[in-house]
Amino acid sequence: MLLNFFTALKDAQIPVTLREYLTLMEALEAGLGETSIDTFYALARTILIKDERNLDKFDRVFATLFRGLESLLQAMGQAEIPADWLRKLADKYLTEEEKAQIEALGWDRLMETLAQRLAEQKERHAGGNKWIGTAGTSPFGAHGYHPEGIRIGQSTSRNGRAVKVWDQRTYKDLDGNVELGIRNIKIALRRLRKFARTGAPDELDLEGTIKDSANKGYIDVKLRPERRNAVKVLVFFDIGGSMDGHVRLVEELFSAAKTEFKHMQHFYFHNCLYESVWKNNQRRWIDRTPTWDVLNRFGSDYKVIFVGDASMSAWEITQPGGAVEYTNEEAGTVWMERVTRAFPHLIWLNPIPEKQWAYTESIGMLNNLVTKRMYPLTLSGLEAGMRELVR
Repeated sequence: MLLNFFTALKDAQIPVTLREYLTLMEALEAGLGETSIDTFYALARTILIKDERNLDKFDRVFATLFRGLESLLQAMGQAEIPADWLRKLADKYLTEEEKAQIEALGWDRLMETLAQRLAEQKERHAGGNKWIGTAGTSPFGAHGYHPEGIRIGQSTSRNGRAVKVWDQRTYKDLDGNVELGIRNIKIALRRLRKFARTGAPDELDLEGTIKDSANKGYIDVKLRPERRNAVKVLVFFDIGGSMDGHVRLVEELFSAAKTEFKHMQHFYFHNCLYESVWKNNQRRWIDRTPTWDVLNRFGSDYKVIFVGDASMSAWEITQPGGAVEYTNEEAGTVWMERVTRAFPHLIWLNPIPEKQWAYTESIGMLNNLVTKRMYPLTLSGLEAGMRELVR
């Protein structure tokens, strides 16, 4: 299995060497990494991965090869029901009629009620409609349902209705080296190209050489700077949550943009723009860039592209403190208005089909904030967006 693990890492284009593989074998022979699958994961990652950009690829390979192994080992050693089985039993799926009967508290009352529950609750609860627990209709907890709740203790989204997430989540960076499945994306992006000859004269100017040689009577070789795409692009990628289902398409866009635009900068955000953005999702809580710095660093000649599904609670856009993961001092509307003023050439690309936009309030709100310059992330939408940016 370890040899298969090593070859799978190589197939995923992770630069692991035979020396690193032998070091891992020596560590295992010394008794390291044998206590649990988590210990082996930490040991293998430490030895085999030298660049944090490859962490997500490593995680995907590891999950593919070793998924379910820990539960199997536990079942062999002791007759306990795997935790995943219990978690699935706790999932509660309500009918549409039951969902309609559940009251949405409203922002202020929701926050006040959460503080009250935290002060009063002394034990675990499940299946109810009041306390912080699981599998119920309370606005606080996990694996249940509420139209406007705070998710506590649940690793992934189920209904997409949480207005805040108590647990810290981990997102992955987009892979800019994805093999493109939609080559037409690159063709659409080329509408934005603006060529200029800059830099050192290192390319043969055939026309100039012929003209000057004819005039002078001898061969006079002329050089000129290479013709390069001079357009400058700034891209903001929405990452995590409901965007997980669109990762492949967005990675294709990211790969195409890296190829077409030599002067491209990118940042990540989650759901709506607030006071900071980041470049690396592994370090997003400790290495963030103030949005003010971005607005001041890049000139108004940059073409700005937001990429996201714009699907969230309306409070995340309009309410100070409404950000789903932390407490933002200013509402998202304030920051979106600032960025649209700073960059007159701006569009938003949305992977949600355009015919479905009317069913999500936040999509309409953000479309208004970018002055109706939201386009679907389709070939025709890309072409329309590129035409808008060059106006």
